Amino acid sequence: MNKVFKFRDILLVVCAALFFTACSSKNEIQEYNKPAMYWYNKMLTQISTGDLDSADDTYTSLESEHRNSPFIPTSLLILVNAHMDEEEYALANFYLDEYIKRFGLSKNIDYVRYLKIKANFLGFKYQNRDQELIENTIVEINEFKAKYKTSPYMPLVDTINARLYMAKAAMDKEIADLYERTGKEKASEIYNEKVKQSWVNPNEIVEVDVPWYRSIFE
Repeated sequence: MNKVFKFRDILLVVCAALFFTACSSKNEIQEYNKPAMYWYNKMLTQISTGDLDSADDTYTSLESEHRNSPFIPTSLLILVNAHMDEEEYALANFYLDEYIKRFGLSKNIDYVRYLKIKANFLGFKYQNRDQELIENTIVEINEFKAKYKTSPYMPLVDTINARLYMAKAAMDKEIADLYERTGKEKASEIYNEKVKQSWVNPNEIVEVDVPWYRSIFE
């Protein structure tokens, strides 16, 4: 009797939970046609609690219902910084590209371009693999230097630039050493020349400290 009673209680609890979950989901789906301020405040609340997935969805609602809202550029930058804080650099870059595409003439575009360079740099984790990312980011840095010569973010961009050139030199040196070990002297000379072009003094380049569990893949 007690076992039957307990099972009945559990069944009632489960049914009630499913009912309220369904109602909650239904209410969430029906949430639309809200003021821009509503979506903006909701997004901020979700970000403050660490629910970035929901914040992304809420931004989509804001952008869909109020495409020309003044909250859009601010929301994009808030999402960029939130995703960068969580080391989600691909998503940060997605929002940065959206901002640049839509608000490329805004007065703070140099800040946005700097954030994109920073996101690329922070997303650079595998020195011996991310050659294309390094090359692309160096191109973006050169464009930044040409367009925003008086930007207050120039010193930060210069620091990132120096570190990327050192990383590029280290990568070219590793390739040159590999060719030398395999007897391909001509190819080794080509990459050693690239090392000299990338960094003033190759002896200053510090070898990458690769953890043992990654070294077998490098």
